[in-house]
Amino acid sequence: MSFSPDVSLTDLAGRRVLFVMAAHAEYGPALKARIRPLMTGVGPIESALAMGMALQSLAAETRLPDLVVSLGSAGSRRLEQGAIYQVASVSWRDIDASPLGFTKGVTPFLDHPVETALPTPIEALPTARLSTGSDIVTGAAYDGIDADMVDMETFAALRACQRFSLPLIGLRGISDGAADLHHYDDWTELLHVIDEKLAEAVDGLETAIEAGKL
Repeated sequence: MSFSPDVSLTDLAGRRVLFVMAAHAEYGPALKARIRPLMTGVGPIESALAMGMALQSLAAETRLPDLVVSLGSAGSRRLEQGAIYQVASVSWRDIDASPLGFTKGVTPFLDHPVETALPTPIEALPTARLSTGSDIVTGAAYDGIDADMVDMETFAALRACQRFSLPLIGLRGISDGAADLHHYDDWTELLHVIDEKLAEAVDGLETAIEAGKL
């Protein structure tokens, strides 16, 4: 069964862009007016699986994108709640093979750094370091994370993009983290604000492409 009919590419200033999101709750009316993203599902495994299948199908049809954009919500205890940030770098907090002598955060036998820098071409949009993992982070759990914000998909999207030599941009809106999470609504409360601001960031990305910053 072909996966490619469900994969839509968006034209931004003459560039073919694949937008990638995890959950429909993050995909509000402002973004719906601009893009049709690939919905991967939540977490690094679902993200990697969906991304790999989609990019392989696109490659078989010789219509790989020029650029992939991972966007959605993120948690942070230190960044402004409801604000949007470009991902300056992404790391994977789940991997730890240090008992065997490997650096924590690096997959054994793969040549990747603990942190991978990503392009940040949108002027006036702040940047932040991102940590990807399979857990929801709240409260004191932030103490052990060396990053400004956390999500569950971007590193997986990066690895899929690297297999196809595609650049990745990350855009994340801070939905939670200032207070401990206790209910589903603690995550969704700011998603309507983030939807509008992510849409503005998409417009800013188009302007950056037009200006030759990518």
